[in-house]
Amino acid sequence: MRGVIKGVLCEELQNSKRMKKAYEKAIRELPKGSLSIKVIRGKEYAYLAQREGGKVRFVYKGIMSEGDRKKYQEAKICRAKYRNLLSRVKKQIKYLNGALRGRE
Repeated sequence: MRGVIKGVLCEELQNSKRMKKAYEKAIRELPKGSLSIKVIRGKEYAYLAQREGGKVRFVYKGIMSEGDRKKYQEAKICRAKYRNLLSRVKKQIKYLNGALRGRE
């Protein structure tokens, strides 16, 4: 009976590792940074906030269309979702590794 349970746990561990790689890849493919809109003299200008060497740097993007703004907002939501899923799967991998390390 223990062999069956251990086999299921090993299979779930491999599946979790595969999901972790997929989430990390999805996060890497999303555009970096967060869009910030600043109003200067009544006009809206877009800046992209990015981290570089521990500092936050604002890169001027100019006047952006609504479609481009929406793309960055959707990327921000997707990044948060994938980070949450990645955190969960990392905890699951840690738990499964611990369960498989136990004695029979």
